[in-house]
Amino acid sequence: MHDAPTSPPTTGPPTGPPTGPPVEPEPPSRGLKQRHLTMLGLGGVIGAGLFVGSGAGIAVAGPGIVVSYLLAGGLAMLVMRMLGEMSAAMPSSGSFSVHAERALGRWAGFSVGWLYWFLLVVVLAAEATGAARIAHGWVPGVPQWGWVLLFMVVFTLANLASVKNFGEFEFWFAALKVGAIVLFLVLGVLAIGGWLPDTDPVGFANLTGQGGFLPHGWSGVVSGVLVVVFAFGGLEVVTIAAAESDDPARNVARAVRSAVWRILFFYVGSMLIVVTLLPWTSMEPGESPYVAVLDAISVPGAGRIMDVVVFAALLSALNANLYGSSRMLFSLAGRGEAPKGLLRLSGRGASRPGAAGSGGGVPRRAVLASVAFGFASVLLNLKWPDSIFLYMLNAVGAVLLFVWALIAVSQLRLRRRIEREAPERLSLRMWGFPWLTWTALAAMAAVLVLMVLDAGTRPQVLWSAGAAGAVLLVAGVRELRTEGGRSS
Repeated sequence: MHDAPTSPPTTGPPTGPPTGPPVEPEPPSRGLKQRHLTMLGLGGVIGAGLFVGSGAGIAVAGPGIVVSYLLAGGLAMLVMRMLGEMSAAMPSSGSFSVHAERALGRWAGFSVGWLYWFLLVVVLAAEATGAARIAHGWVPGVPQWGWVLLFMVVFTLANLASVKNFGEFEFWFAALKVGAIVLFLVLGVLAIGGWLPDTDPVGFANLTGQGGFLPHGWSGVVSGVLVVVFAFGGLEVVTIAAAESDDPARNVARAVRSAVWRILFFYVGSMLIVVTLLPWTSMEPGESPYVAVLDAISVPGAGRIMDVVVFAALLSALNANLYGSSRMLFSLAGRGEAPKGLLRLSGRGASRPGAAGSGGGVPRRAVLASVAFGFASVLLNLKWPDSIFLYMLNAVGAVLLFVWALIAVSQLRLRRRIEREAPERLSLRMWGFPWLTWTALAAMAAVLVLMVLDAGTRPQVLWSAGAAGAVLLVAGVRELRTEGGRSS
């Protein structure tokens, strides 16, 4: 793998859209290192959705879940390559929100930025509650709400202190998750070969029995894609974080290149081990297939081990979502799409956005605003998990696909512009442009259509469409007011 060439010092775009370039503030600090970004890219999508949620995918697709993960992971890889191309050429703490504004106009940057912020702060509540549920099982004397409060306070303080703290937390959380996956892969291969004590070679009986490799046909594979595709959400944060590293263009290119292939290997490899070692019919939705495998090969305390790993995965996602939401809010404020008061930084140059340089400035008001909504979401989750909070979860259920679609459309428009005006910035290029970008867009549209046709996922699409429509309405009103102000 070749490193991307060192980027030019400027972070602005070659040009803006016809309505003018977004005025994006400089990143708050330059405290993240390459190792932080690499591990953030690797660990950002390895979470509870893989360790626990994959059981639901196996239940509907059987061994064909391997194909489901290949398809969903391939789509995620294409999106990350597009995003990596734009972020390497034009690093920004607002990432795809800024790219959308440059490509399509203010309405697009406003809409995708606020939708993604809403997605992060709502999911943050589910992660905090899930981690608290595990911790309460370990220490029943502390109520679940007490654990939630502790986690939220700890990670709020970590994000308020410096970006380096966020980077260190994520580095070690990701290292634990990646280490757990690697160990699982090694033990699985040894068990399949019959090289562990008291084990015999497994062969392919579980892949070809119980209805064959595709027991529910290709419809089962498609259903599996609908279950697992959202597990790849979270990779986007690495392009947001790259703006706060010492060489954003070079670092984001390296992080994207290393992350996408390894993540696909982790997901597909671990699923292949699960369905090879165990009959797919033994999988129960909501139960971890990893625990089932570890129990089957007689690893002592398998359930407790996976509890620790899932606990770390949830806290890691909570930390990353708090960081990503605060930086997105900071970027929106810098472009006039959120209150200007959110631009205030801690430390040196606190009153001037971007003045902190490498001195460790943190957009504390943006962090506090994000965590405040996160706290409200947690309270709703604890008090009304099956009503109000369920509606909020449904409202963000398909938002990730909307974000990915805007990333693809932005890349289609910006690639030609960069090639024409600043081709030296294309240190990382999208494969098979423009055909693979169009293929990815078609795949996203197909997933949305399938979700509408499926009774279980239809509410997510409808509620998410409603949320997106509300944000687009606000964006349209703002555009009309702006145009009215210009004409007067």
